[in-house]
Amino acid sequence: MSANSLPTPGSALPSRVRFTTRTQLVRYAGAAQDPSPIHFDDSYARDRGFPSVIVHGFLKAALLEELTLGWAPPGSWIQQFAVRYRGIDLVGSPLLCQGVVTDVTADGVVGLELWIEDEAGQRTTDVRARLHWEGRS
Repeated sequence: MSANSLPTPGSALPSRVRFTTRTQLVRYAGAAQDPSPIHFDDSYARDRGFPSVIVHGFLKAALLEELTLGWAPPGSWIQQFAVRYRGIDLVGSPLLCQGVVTDVTADGVVGLELWIEDEAGQRTTDVRARLHWEGRS
């Protein structure tokens, strides 16, 4: 596939493993105005039934958006992005970000299925997205 040619259905996006840090979660909490201590205080998170600090759902969605736009040619943009959170992810654990092309329209819109898997191989976040592919050939 050339740099700007449209991908084909079934094509995989290059997977990426991300690790979050407690500092990153505190910064994200401030930026997102989500000060819940479940994202930075272990004992608070455990008191609410979590094994430890958990990653923000919106941060996980942002990691998948970053995967998408890092793969697409410059100038491409996301038209739709629907997220479903299926499980928690713990700070510091590997987050395997993956995706596959589901369909491509004649006018250059690429359908995507994106997801995050935890270290046990369980999907914790699912996304259905539509991407306008810039510079298609």
